[in-house]
Amino acid sequence: MRSRLWILPTTVLFGYSPASAQTNNSFDGHWLTTVSCPDARDALGYSFRFISEVKDGRLSGTQGVNGKPSSLHIEGDLGSDGQARLYATGHTGSKEFVPGRDTPRGTSYGYDISAHFDQRTGAGARLEGRPCSLSFEKQ
Repeated sequence: MRSRLWILPTTVLFGYSPASAQTNNSFDGHWLTTVSCPDARDALGYSFRFISEVKDGRLSGTQGVNGKPSSLHIEGDLGSDGQARLYATGHTGSKEFVPGRDTPRGTSYGYDISAHFDQRTGAGARLEGRPCSLSFEKQ
């Protein structure tokens, strides 16, 4: 009995195709980003506005000086359907804006964001900690 060796193209074995290798550029550009957090427990509310950039489907934006008090950095990937899973890292500012008010200025924090983008706007929400909303407007 003779054996046959079947050689399958790599597209069958690994699901690779040129279309799946392309980056998501449909949301690329500059986005005015607004983070709004209302009063929570004993902390005052606040709002940040800054420009974020989406390049090859990846968002990155910073308010203030990254790593310094009152700073916030957001980054993450946008799917071709507009769904985005983002992560924010920051450093606290004045105690009046931090729930509990016993957190020293400059303390680091982080949280997940779920967001959805269309071609001109986007909206999102902080998933843990104090409630915060995010809006995005393409510039």
